[in-house]
Amino acid sequence: MTERPILNTNLNSDTFRSYYYLKEELVEFCRNNGLPTSGGKVELTERIAYFLDTGNVKTVNKSRRATVDVGNLTEDTIIENNIVCSEKHRAFFRERIGKSFSFNVQFQKWLKANAGKTYRDAIAAYYEILEEKKKGKTKIDKQFEYNTYIRDFFEDNHGKSLDDAIKCWKYKKSMQGHNKYEKSDLVAITNANT
Repeated sequence: MTERPILNTNLNSDTFRSYYYLKEELVEFCRNNGLPTSGGKVELTERIAYFLDTGNVKTVNKSRRATVDVGNLTEDTIIENNIVCSEKHRAFFRERIGKSFSFNVQFQKWLKANAGKTYRDAIAAYYEILEEKKKGKTKIDKQFEYNTYIRDFFEDNHGKSLDDAIKCWKYKKSMQGHNKYEKSDLVAITNANT
């Protein structure tokens, strides 16, 4: 196992991308090198890789969202561009769906991707999303590698503890390459117990 290199300007982007770094480490690198620190892990990773390849600072588009007066919503109202999940929207959906309604991540993404459809379509989509959740595992976004790893660990290792899962995660993220769970990661538990 090779030691994870310290994140600094001596790395090339390929080496940088092949190791796992915490968001805090990415933000600190950006701060120390005059790069913008806004955004999630995916944006920070892209920004740092670009900087390591070119030595240049990638500009960040700061688009301001226009506030939209949604007025009186009905099921026939068209979903606006750049929808903001406001209290008006929450009240509308709670009235139609019930008090259990919440703006889950999948539903928010659906709303943002479906401007031009109606709120009736949105209600139908909400119920479909709930059904998909009941049927099986939901997709975890790329920036949540830890969550994906832990879920996959437990799917493959019933009866193991969270402590075991975390030992394996720490082992995996210290290695070069991907951060997806593999059966061979269980060596971290064996090594810790010897």
